[in-house]
Amino acid sequence: MFKRVDRLAIELPLSGSPDPNGASAVQELLGGRFGEMSTLNNYMFQSFNFRGKTKLRAFYDIVASITAEEFGHVELVANTINLMLVGSTSPGDPDSTPLRIGKDARMTSHFIESAQTALPYDSMGRPWNGSYVVSSGNLIFDLLHNFFLECGARTHKMRVYEMTDHPAAREMTGYLLVRGGVHILAYAKALQIATGVDVTKLFPIPKLDNKVFDTTRKWEAMGEHRRLYTFSDKDYQNIAQIWKGVHPIDGGKLEAYAGLPGHSGSIPDLPDLPEEFAPGISAEDLLLIASRLKREAGL
Repeated sequence: MFKRVDRLAIELPLSGSPDPNGASAVQELLGGRFGEMSTLNNYMFQSFNFRGKTKLRAFYDIVASITAEEFGHVELVANTINLMLVGSTSPGDPDSTPLRIGKDARMTSHFIESAQTALPYDSMGRPWNGSYVVSSGNLIFDLLHNFFLECGARTHKMRVYEMTDHPAAREMTGYLLVRGGVHILAYAKALQIATGVDVTKLFPIPKLDNKVFDTTRKWEAMGEHRRLYTFSDKDYQNIAQIWKGVHPIDGGKLEAYAGLPGHSGSIPDLPDLPEEFAPGISAEDLLLIASRLKREAGL
């Protein structure tokens, strides 16, 4: 089972400058073949279907703990898209065409389907697809696939970083480049233990140091590229059997942590969009709802 915390993985900066077309590019990092929905669902189904949990516990713990982190990454990318769309339109009489910008946006779906919020789609509006999930039942195959999947995700994040300079997109992408690097290395080390092959020699793909990106440097200075978390109070402690030694790039000690990271951010409170009829609750409705809640609570 999963435990939910009402916080984002990091604090996302607010910006007064919307970037609807940039938001459509960031959609690739959410619902694309190498997006966070793919990493989440690949690892989630592999952890559900894992054979030999007792004999191969450390490998199961690696996949399971990274699964939990990926839930937070899906949430982070979705909220980034939401913030990039804030301010795209303004209220107006329907005959004034207040959603005019939507017809020229790369992803008109943001303005028609979801009231300017994230969708489980890629950057071209294609829905995320369950066929992206690989859960073969073969440990080596799945670990190798996961290494490849994380390398593809890293490549796409770098490209999207170069497509938009929106502050929320840059902050999110920089953080996920660091955390994705941890996952690449975790799967590489798991493969090395399982096969004897030093996959870490392929790291990183692409051959570009995270430090060239402005928003990655603070996270690496904090050591987040060397930490793997269980995302559980007591379980999945065997990640330390695999996540140990030193980082192949900077030589720093790898650290396995129980629980959650020590940093987080607030969940953005999205403003009303009367022109989108969202949330569709008037001031009078709020008073009625509040009175009903009080009555149901016996207050």
